[in-house]
Amino acid sequence: MIERISPPGVPAPRGPYSPAVRAGDFIYVSGQVPVDPATQKVVSGDVRQETRQTLNNIKRILEGCGAALADVVKCQVFLADGKDFAAMNEVYAEFFGEAKPARTTVVAAFAIPGIKVEIDAVAYKPA
Repeated sequence: MIERISPPGVPAPRGPYSPAVRAGDFIYVSGQVPVDPATQKVVSGDVRQETRQTLNNIKRILEGCGAALADVVKCQVFLADGKDFAAMNEVYAEFFGEAKPARTTVVAAFAIPGIKVEIDAVAYKPA
């Protein structure tokens, strides 16, 4: 079964996609950027601040699906500048601790000008 999920209190999608999709025991979280869910505005700052907001958004989406960051098995991190890797990684480690998911990190251009980071995630949480 496939369920498209848009939990309350998360950033509204900026396009034709769902914040999360549950397919069987997996939850796929769409790429998140540093948007404050209260204002629906991009939070601009250094990469640490943007990474923190982005991961908080992922955490809220997962919680709205009945999962947690500890259930994440894979993340993809996209950075506007490879020089931000170490700073992003510090914040990322704060959120995942010992529950280290598999990860890919790439440098990319973004559809929203000015952002520094986007992260998506896949979680495994049997229903």
